[in-house]
Amino acid sequence: MTVETKGLTKYYWMGKEKVVALDGVDLKIEEGEFISIVGPSGSGKSTLLNILGCLDSPTKGKVFLDGAQVDYRNKRSLVILRRKFLGFVFQTFNLIPALNAVENVEYPMYFNKPLKSKSERKEKAMKLLALVGLEKRANHLPSELSGGELQRVAIARAFANGPKLILADEPTGNLDSVTGRSILDLLTRLNNEEKMTIIMVTHDFESAKRMGTVIRILDGRIQEQER
Repeated sequence: MTVETKGLTKYYWMGKEKVVALDGVDLKIEEGEFISIVGPSGSGKSTLLNILGCLDSPTKGKVFLDGAQVDYRNKRSLVILRRKFLGFVFQTFNLIPALNAVENVEYPMYFNKPLKSKSERKEKAMKLLALVGLEKRANHLPSELSGGELQRVAIARAFANGPKLILADEPTGNLDSVTGRSILDLLTRLNNEEKMTIIMVTHDFESAKRMGTVIRILDGRIQEQER
Protein backbone atom coordinates (compact mmCIF):
# COMPACT_ATOMS: atom_id res chain seq x y z
CA MET A 1 0.00 0.00 0.00
CA THR A 2 1.27 3.48 -0.84
CA VAL A 3 0.79 6.23 1.76
CA GLU A 4 0.88 9.96 1.12
CA THR A 5 0.10 12.96 3.29
CA LYS A 6 -0.24 16.59 2.22
CA GLY A 7 -0.11 19.40 4.75
CA LEU A 8 -1.19 17.07 7.56
CA THR A 9 -1.97 19.14 10.65
CA LYS A 10 -3.39 18.22 14.05
CA TYR A 11 -3.91 20.54 16.99
CA TYR A 12 -5.84 20.51 20.25
CA TRP A 13 -7.12 23.18 22.59
CA MET A 14 -6.29 23.03 26.28
CA GLY A 15 -8.38 25.87 27.60
CA LYS A 16 -7.17 28.87 25.63
CA GLU A 17 -3.86 27.25 24.72
CA LYS A 18 -3.42 25.73 21.26
CA VAL A 19 -1.31 22.55 21.29
CA VAL A 20 0.08 21.60 17.89
CA ALA A 21 0.75 17.85 17.50
CA LEU A 22 1.41 17.84 13.73
CA ASP A 23 2.39 20.91 11.73
CA GLY A 24 2.04 20.51 7.96
CA VAL A 25 3.48 17.02 7.47
CA ASP A 26 4.18 15.97 3.87
CA LEU A 27 5.10 12.30 3.39
CA LYS A 28 5.26 9.82 0.55
CA ILE A 29 5.75 6.12 1.32
CA GLU A 30 6.01 3.55 -1.45
CA GLU A 31 4.44 0.11 -1.43
CA GLY A 32 6.55 -2.48 0.42
CA GLU A 33 8.72 0.03 2.27
CA PHE A 34 9.67 -0.37 5.93
CA ILE A 35 9.49 3.10 7.49
CA SER A 36 10.62 3.96 11.02
CA ILE A 37 9.37 7.23 12.53
CA VAL A 38 11.65 8.38 15.32
CA GLY A 39 11.47 11.29 17.72
CA PRO A 40 11.29 12.15 21.42
CA SER A 41 8.15 11.87 23.52
CA GLY A 42 5.60 14.47 22.44
CA SER A 43 7.12 14.97 18.99
CA GLY A 44 3.93 13.90 17.19
CA LYS A 45 4.99 10.46 15.98
CA SER A 46 2.14 8.50 17.62
CA THR A 47 -0.40 11.12 16.51
CA LEU A 48 0.84 10.66 12.94
CA LEU A 49 0.55 6.88 13.21
CA ASN A 50 -2.98 7.09 14.63
CA ILE A 51 -4.13 9.34 11.79
CA LEU A 52 -2.57 7.07 9.15
CA GLY A 53 -4.31 4.15 10.87
CA CYS A 54 -7.70 5.93 10.78
CA LEU A 55 -7.88 5.88 14.59
CA ASP A 56 -7.77 9.68 14.74
CA SER A 57 -8.58 12.44 12.27
CA PRO A 58 -6.51 15.44 11.18
CA THR A 59 -7.47 19.04 11.80
CA LYS A 60 -6.30 19.94 8.30
CA GLY A 61 -4.55 18.26 5.41
CA LYS A 62 -5.09 15.11 3.38
CA VAL A 63 -4.15 11.43 3.59
CA PHE A 64 -4.09 9.14 0.55
CA LEU A 65 -3.94 5.32 0.80
CA ASP A 66 -3.18 3.68 -2.54
CA GLY A 67 -4.00 7.00 -4.17
CA ALA A 68 -7.51 7.30 -2.68
CA GLN A 69 -8.16 10.16 -0.25
CA VAL A 70 -9.30 9.04 3.20
CA ASP A 71 -12.64 10.58 4.19
CA TYR A 72 -12.36 11.00 7.97
CA ARG A 73 -15.97 12.19 8.19
CA ASN A 74 -17.28 8.83 6.98
CA LYS A 75 -17.00 6.62 10.06
CA ARG A 76 -18.25 3.53 8.25
CA SER A 77 -15.59 3.79 5.57
CA LEU A 78 -12.92 4.17 8.27
CA VAL A 79 -14.10 0.96 9.94
CA ILE A 80 -13.92 -0.88 6.61
CA LEU A 81 -10.42 0.47 5.95
CA ARG A 82 -9.19 -0.69 9.35
CA ARG A 83 -10.75 -4.14 9.04
CA LYS A 84 -9.75 -4.96 5.48
CA PHE A 85 -6.49 -3.14 4.80
CA LEU A 86 -4.74 -2.20 8.05
CA GLY A 87 -3.01 -4.24 10.75
CA PHE A 88 -1.94 -2.89 14.14
CA VAL A 89 0.85 -3.89 16.54
CA PHE A 90 0.83 -2.14 19.93
CA GLN A 91 3.43 -1.71 22.65
CA THR A 92 1.10 -3.29 25.24
CA PHE A 93 0.14 -6.27 22.99
CA ASN A 94 -3.64 -5.79 23.60
CA LEU A 95 -4.40 -9.51 23.56
CA ILE A 96 -7.65 -10.82 25.08
CA PRO A 97 -6.69 -12.56 28.37
CA ALA A 98 -9.46 -15.18 28.20
CA LEU A 99 -8.51 -16.37 24.70
CA ASN A 100 -5.54 -18.58 23.90
CA ALA A 101 -2.97 -17.67 21.24
CA VAL A 102 -4.76 -19.17 18.24
CA GLU A 103 -8.12 -17.70 19.35
CA ASN A 104 -6.54 -14.24 19.66
CA VAL A 105 -5.25 -14.51 16.10
CA GLU A 106 -8.66 -15.73 14.87
CA TYR A 107 -10.58 -12.96 16.59
CA PRO A 108 -10.26 -10.21 13.90
CA MET A 109 -11.50 -12.66 11.25
CA TYR A 110 -14.98 -12.71 12.82
CA PHE A 111 -15.53 -9.09 11.79
CA ASN A 112 -14.38 -9.31 8.19
CA LYS A 113 -16.97 -10.49 5.66
CA PRO A 114 -17.28 -12.68 3.72
CA LEU A 115 -15.77 -14.91 6.38
CA LYS A 116 -14.84 -18.54 6.20
CA SER A 117 -15.91 -21.41 8.41
CA LYS A 118 -14.54 -21.84 11.93
CA SER A 119 -12.21 -24.61 10.74
CA GLU A 120 -10.85 -22.39 7.95
CA ARG A 121 -10.32 -19.51 10.38
CA LYS A 122 -8.42 -21.78 12.76
CA GLU A 123 -6.33 -23.18 9.92
CA LYS A 124 -5.33 -19.70 8.83
CA ALA A 125 -4.59 -18.64 12.42
CA MET A 126 -2.34 -21.67 12.88
CA LYS A 127 -0.45 -20.82 9.69
CA LEU A 128 0.09 -17.28 10.98
CA LEU A 129 1.36 -18.59 14.32
CA ALA A 130 3.73 -20.87 12.39
CA LEU A 131 4.89 -17.81 10.44
CA VAL A 132 6.01 -16.19 13.71
CA GLY A 133 7.36 -19.46 15.16
CA LEU A 134 4.64 -20.05 17.75
CA GLU A 135 2.55 -22.92 16.42
CA LYS A 136 3.53 -25.04 19.46
CA ARG A 137 2.15 -22.38 21.83
CA ALA A 138 -1.23 -22.10 20.09
CA ASN A 139 -3.27 -23.32 23.07
CA HIS A 140 -1.54 -21.19 25.70
CA LEU A 141 -3.26 -18.21 27.30
CA PRO A 142 -1.52 -14.80 27.29
CA SER A 143 -0.71 -15.26 31.00
CA GLU A 144 1.32 -18.35 30.05
CA LEU A 145 3.45 -16.57 27.42
CA SER A 146 6.60 -14.47 27.67
CA GLY A 147 6.73 -10.84 26.52
CA GLY A 148 8.37 -11.79 23.25
CA GLU A 149 5.80 -14.52 22.64
CA LEU A 150 2.95 -12.10 23.38
CA GLN A 151 4.27 -9.68 20.78
CA ARG A 152 4.65 -12.49 18.24
CA VAL A 153 1.01 -13.43 18.77
CA ALA A 154 0.08 -9.76 18.34
CA ILE A 155 2.02 -9.63 15.06
CA ALA A 156 0.30 -12.80 13.82
CA ARG A 157 -3.05 -11.23 14.74
CA ALA A 158 -2.14 -8.07 12.80
CA PHE A 159 -1.79 -10.27 9.67
CA ALA A 160 -5.14 -12.03 10.24
CA ASN A 161 -7.15 -10.24 7.54
CA GLY A 162 -4.37 -9.94 4.99
CA PRO A 163 -3.65 -6.22 5.48
CA LYS A 164 -1.74 -4.11 2.99
CA LEU A 165 -0.30 -1.82 5.68
CA ILE A 166 1.06 -2.70 9.14
CA LEU A 167 1.26 0.09 11.74
CA ALA A 168 3.48 -0.68 14.75
CA ASP A 169 3.54 1.67 17.75
CA GLU A 170 6.69 1.08 19.86
CA PRO A 171 6.44 -2.71 19.32
CA THR A 172 9.57 -3.37 21.42
CA GLY A 173 8.86 -0.78 24.13
CA ASN A 174 7.94 -3.36 26.81
CA LEU A 175 10.63 -5.88 25.88
CA ASP A 176 14.25 -6.39 26.89
CA SER A 177 16.90 -5.55 24.30
CA VAL A 178 17.53 -9.12 23.11
CA THR A 179 13.81 -9.92 22.72
CA GLY A 180 13.26 -6.51 21.12
CA ARG A 181 15.86 -7.23 18.47
CA SER A 182 14.22 -10.56 17.69
CA ILE A 183 10.87 -8.80 17.16
CA LEU A 184 12.45 -6.24 14.83
CA ASP A 185 14.16 -9.06 12.92
CA LEU A 186 10.77 -10.79 12.62
CA LEU A 187 9.11 -7.64 11.27
CA THR A 188 11.93 -7.21 8.76
CA ARG A 189 11.58 -10.81 7.60
CA LEU A 190 7.82 -10.49 7.22
CA ASN A 191 8.26 -7.22 5.33
CA ASN A 192 10.64 -8.95 2.91
CA GLU A 193 8.57 -12.11 2.51
CA GLU A 194 5.06 -10.67 2.46
CA LYS A 195 5.96 -7.45 0.57
CA MET A 196 3.63 -5.30 2.65
CA THR A 197 4.24 -1.75 3.81
CA ILE A 198 5.25 -1.34 7.47
CA ILE A 199 5.31 1.95 9.38
CA MET A 200 6.85 1.72 12.85
CA VAL A 201 7.04 4.38 15.55
CA THR A 202 10.02 4.14 17.88
CA HIS A 203 12.23 6.29 20.09
CA ASP A 204 15.21 3.96 19.40
CA PHE A 205 17.14 5.55 16.54
CA GLU A 206 19.88 2.89 16.47
CA SER A 207 17.34 0.10 15.97
CA ALA A 208 15.43 2.16 13.42
CA LYS A 209 18.55 2.58 11.26
CA ARG A 210 18.67 -1.19 10.72
CA MET A 211 15.12 -1.40 9.41
CA GLY A 212 15.04 0.75 6.26
CA THR A 213 13.96 4.37 5.81
CA VAL A 214 14.14 6.55 8.94
CA ILE A 215 11.96 9.65 9.29
CA ARG A 216 12.83 12.04 12.10
CA ILE A 217 10.02 14.12 13.58
CA LEU A 218 10.28 16.95 16.09
CA ASP A 219 7.58 19.34 17.32
CA GLY A 220 5.16 17.93 14.77
CA ARG A 221 7.42 18.59 11.78
CA ILE A 222 9.46 16.24 9.61
CA GLN A 223 13.13 17.07 10.12
CA GLU A 224 14.77 14.68 7.67
CA GLN A 225 14.51 11.30 5.95
CA GLU A 226 17.34 8.77 5.70
CA ARG A 227 16.98 6.04 3.12
